[in-house]
Amino acid sequence: MSGGEKERPGGAITEERIREALRAIGEDPDREGLVKTPRRMIDAYRFLTSGYGMTAEEAVGGAIFEEKNVDEMVMIRGIDLYSLCEHHLLPFFGQCHVAYIPNGKVIGLSKIPRVVNVYARRLQLQERLTFQIADALCRILKPKGVAVVIDAIHLCMAMRGVEKQNAYTKTSALLGGFRNQPQTRAEFFSLLRQTRDS
Repeated sequence: MSGGEKERPGGAITEERIREALRAIGEDPDREGLVKTPRRMIDAYRFLTSGYGMTAEEAVGGAIFEEKNVDEMVMIRGIDLYSLCEHHLLPFFGQCHVAYIPNGKVIGLSKIPRVVNVYARRLQLQERLTFQIADALCRILKPKGVAVVIDAIHLCMAMRGVEKQNAYTKTSALLGGFRNQPQTRAEFFSLLRQTRDS
């Protein structure tokens, strides 16, 4: 187990179990291309679900700073996001946009993508993921408001089922001033629509 990762409950994913799954779909786990696949799969899923081994508070650490004179919106757009749909264990990916209104404290900017990863690296629903990110930042920062928007493509829709490759799913979670104040909400969505060149 890598440093900082906590022991997970339940039985271990073993190479033999993956070999059995490969046999069940009609493959030969002893052929050259698949011999090392069980180990690679264990390593990949351990990484892709590493969010279970940490909390948002641990990801932020001590990077909360007193800043009484900052009370305007802080936004990070375009945080790349990769997660696994809990219904099919297929990836969904896209971008997460986060904003908050400070209330005497600011957070180290690199910590916001870390909070996103804590929840993205679990089996997820996009709707739940969006709220979890917003709720964690509210809990940790106690700001005047938090807004989170995720745009993502789900491979469970793109490569199976309805097979719609260009269907984006957009979800939002608006808390505090972003929910209660129409002007703040409008400013957030206006900034979100702006291109980087504008």
